Amino acid sequence: MFAWAIPPGLDTLRFYNAGIPNDTRDAMAFDNFTPFRVAVGDVDIFGVKGGAGPPLLLLHGHPQSHLIWQNCAAQLAEHFTVIATDLRGYGASGKPPSDDKHTPYSKRVMAADQVAVMRHFGFERFLVCAHDRGARVAHRMALDHADAVERLMLLDIAPTLAMYESTDRTFATAYFHWFFLIQPDPLPETLIGANPAAYVDAVMGGRHSGLAPFDPASLAAYRSALAQPGAVHAMCEDYRASASIDLEHDRADIERGHKIGCPLRVLWGDKGVIEKCFDALEEWRHVARDVSGRPLSCGHYIPEEASDELVAEMLSFFEAVEQ
Repeated sequence: MFAWAIPPGLDTLRFYNAGIPNDTRDAMAFDNFTPFRVAVGDVDIFGVKGGAGPPLLLLHGHPQSHLIWQNCAAQLAEHFTVIATDLRGYGASGKPPSDDKHTPYSKRVMAADQVAVMRHFGFERFLVCAHDRGARVAHRMALDHADAVERLMLLDIAPTLAMYESTDRTFATAYFHWFFLIQPDPLPETLIGANPAAYVDAVMGGRHSGLAPFDPASLAAYRSALAQPGAVHAMCEDYRASASIDLEHDRADIERGHKIGCPLRVLWGDKGVIEKCFDALEEWRHVARDVSGRPLSCGHYIPEEASDELVAEMLSFFEAVEQ
């Protein structure tokens, strides 16, 4: 495993939008953060690191990247050593080939990537805040790497197994992409690949606040990232894994009574699908031992729609001490 920092003064958004080489990019939205790439097994993970204090790992959702944290990063860096990464298959991270069981995109493998990144920087134990797909990775991380996760905050999800098993027409309509992306290759790859930008705009813009909460440059970055070779297939494999091998792992944990042991804080948007379709706290109490949480006044995209309230929650839950 190795890593290198990228020279300062370069622009990650320009990387996404103009396809500049992976070793010459920076995160313009993250002042005083250092971009990095860490090679972990079959994939290289891109991210940014900044601040000082207890280590805090931030994980993004679909179809986004570490840029979701741009409204929160500066405040968090006053209290924590912040590491925000792109998940395998997303953003500027690697997009390795998959297999018939979708193992390379299982949440078990994706969680191991992130633990390896944190260990690369010398952090054996750390805090985690994660949204959407990243929260599913973090859920698995807290089970497989219990000694590594000190405290866990999950944003706008219920447990994957519970969501699939409780699926009704309302949920399936709102989260149509869950069922579209798991269709066999190459159907979703072909259709999305014909216009990746249209997919990003439709999925992200089809929720409570439309596209209004998103910085235009970040939106452009998400569109360009999905247009990279292999990106659509990697995204589909993430969802295919969640509907197959990930459920096997989740059921195995439930059967042996293995639950998340660290303190878990769950936040969700009161104008979103989780509020409408699930009892989030009740579902998480089935799979975790120490659960608290509440809805925020927003939709699905909490880091963009309610960044100040989210940061306040994080500082309180993670018991931050200003450096």
